[in-house]
Amino acid sequence: MRHGKKLNHLGRTAPHRKAMLANMASSLIMHKRITTTLAKAKALRLYAEPLITKSKDDSTHSRRTVFSYLKQAEAVKELFGPVAAKIADRPGGYLRILKLMNRQGDNAEMAIVELVDFNEAMLSMKADRTAAKKTRRGRVKKEEVVVKTEVVKEEITPVATEENSDSAE
Repeated sequence: MRHGKKLNHLGRTAPHRKAMLANMASSLIMHKRITTTLAKAKALRLYAEPLITKSKDDSTHSRRTVFSYLKQAEAVKELFGPVAAKIADRPGGYLRILKLMNRQGDNAEMAIVELVDFNEAMLSMKADRTAAKKTRRGRVKKEEVVVKTEVVKEEITPVATEENSDSAE
């Protein structure tokens, strides 16, 4: 029985899986977005999010700990630099997994894994949506309704419009 065992072995030996996840995490940090299978994406999320959390504390110990997982100095430098600066106030959930269509050759489920704060298109859409339209959810007070209807009645029935319609007949 495998109760409570969340690790997906991905059909690989432990050293192969560890090396593959380290390479994928480094690529994700360097490029901010990668395309992979859905199973690998979910395994990568479990592998990379604790490393990103550790990057919030920029100390020698946390840098060495992250380097022992990633094995690439450039990725560690990128993680503790711009990535840590953008995710400093985020409490978790640093990665986004977007499902794609299945792969042509073997029908494997594909997905895009990206760092949440680095998708400029989605961030601009979110800013436009919040700035463009704010709707009220709830009832308007009766006093406000009365004021609005009185103003509208004055604008709709000007005297000049009635005289022009009578002379046209």
